[in-house]
Amino acid sequence: MGVRGVRGAITVENDTKEEVISATKLMLEEIISRNGLQPEDIASMLFTTTEDVSSVFPAQAARLLDGENWAYVPLMCMREIPVPGSLPMCVRVIMHVNTDKSAKEIQHVFLRDAVKLRPDLTKQS
Repeated sequence: MGVRGVRGAITVENDTKEEVISATKLMLEEIISRNGLQPEDIASMLFTTTEDVSSVFPAQAARLLDGENWAYVPLMCMREIPVPGSLPMCVRVIMHVNTDKSAKEIQHVFLRDAVKLRPDLTKQS
């Protein structure tokens, strides 16, 4: 079994604790669902936010996922590099997961305006 990175991103309209947590939770649930993940599969998660998202640590959303084992997944939040012209109001995550899936089998999740980040990896349902 190897370790793979699973990317995700979502945008919010307002920088409120409720909206950031809700959007982040939606993104995480979609990544988990599309990739058939369990908490035990996840080695760690790194979250970033753009400078305009500062109301809450998005990692708090992972603690609201179903199941007590989410408490044992290492989480960290960071600030995204403020590149001029980059997508605003964005929360990103990279999950390091233990999996037998190939890189091509991993489903990355980009929601809302974040689909602009990697249209080559975006699968619309």
